[in-house]
Amino acid sequence: MDLIARLRAGLPGEAILTDPDITGSYANDMASFCEAGTPAVVVLPRTVEQVQHIMRTATELRVPVVPQGARTGLSGAANASDGCLVLSLVKMDRIIEINPVDRIAVVEPGVINAVLSRAVNEHGLYYPPDPSSWEQCSIGGNIGTASGGLCCVKYGVTAEYVLGLDVVLADGRLLTTGRRTAKGVAGYDLTRLFVGSEGSLGIVVRAVLALKPEPPGQLALAAEFPSTAAACEAVCEIMARGHAPALLELMDRTSIRAVNAMAQMGLPDSTEALLLAAFDTPEPAADLAAVGALCTAAGATEVVPAETAAESDLLLQARRLTLTALEKVKSATMIDDVCVPRSRLAEMLDGTAAIAEKYGLTIGVCAHAGDGNTHPTVCFDAADPDESRRARASFDDIMALGLQLGGTITGEHGVGVLKKEWLARELGPVGLELQRGIKDVFDPLGILNPGKLF
Repeated sequence: MDLIARLRAGLPGEAILTDPDITGSYANDMASFCEAGTPAVVVLPRTVEQVQHIMRTATELRVPVVPQGARTGLSGAANASDGCLVLSLVKMDRIIEINPVDRIAVVEPGVINAVLSRAVNEHGLYYPPDPSSWEQCSIGGNIGTASGGLCCVKYGVTAEYVLGLDVVLADGRLLTTGRRTAKGVAGYDLTRLFVGSEGSLGIVVRAVLALKPEPPGQLALAAEFPSTAAACEAVCEIMARGHAPALLELMDRTSIRAVNAMAQMGLPDSTEALLLAAFDTPEPAADLAAVGALCTAAGATEVVPAETAAESDLLLQARRLTLTALEKVKSATMIDDVCVPRSRLAEMLDGTAAIAEKYGLTIGVCAHAGDGNTHPTVCFDAADPDESRRARASFDDIMALGLQLGGTITGEHGVGVLKKEWLARELGPVGLELQRGIKDVFDPLGILNPGKLF
């Protein structure tokens, strides 16, 4: 019995896609420079039992399985391989429970981040992880790549909010990890093992997520600096003095000019770096005043604090438009996510500018400055082979720079296909051997997302 017939024995017809024109649209995520194959079939289950049937079938027939969420990823982790079964979880999109007493939500993997955020807000609660793609990305994808976001500096990343998981293993067994309680140290922390595993260890079909009380509204400020070094000095001072901004973002000169060109924001051409800070504390105006003074002391040429939520939104608009603006510079972009210690942030930005000059490319950098997570965005003409080659070379130089500064090759986008070689460099031979051993325990046949990570 062939693959499609086996699948039909446990799935409704509409859950199985075989038309090449349709299955081809599931071949890749949003990453550049990542090869993608042609899937044999795409399946869209709606229940745990259907996922179990799919995995049992794949194991019996030794068919590779590529799990997918909303495919907003930037590392090729969701890219298909030739002849694979693409397992799309977008139809498993129920919010099963929101519990204000226990401060948890129980959700399926296809739930969109923004949908969950708005649903818990109705209960006076808050789900902090907020990737830039929060209106499109799914919770399952967030878990698979251990996503971050703008508010990580105060509230942390996805891994800190995943309390428990239901996972369908490669052979179809259902594993439950973690807990619903605020505390729990029973056995090895398998939940954390799955967070960031990019679908290589199992298929997440349910998640128990921690929630916070909804914070007060934010107030923001924007500070203009004559150099990235001065802006990064301000970042270091803000953190060293014990301030807890809900958001601390930085844009370099290239990003500022791209936003000006697209949206006529009116930022001075002399501005080399723009620092944006926001507080959701009981007295945000006082916090902004203190941070504004630190920015001025570090060399800011102008500090503009907001007095209302509407003014705050206006100040933060430039940051939100950055990636869209950089995408208009050239026909293609390649977005990195190197994370370095805050104390080395200036070296990372200045080093990236030198790399851009070396290769004759436009590379804009926006950063979650509060946690050292930079997003160098390489702009290039995809139709120009030489420019594409230089773009890829610059990308590699940026990752090498991050490691040299004591950082990591990925703060929140994951490894996927794009950074396999660099993961091996970061982990070293012993770390890589142990990680491969863990993969073998959960997926002895190697059918789960093959060719990703390592």
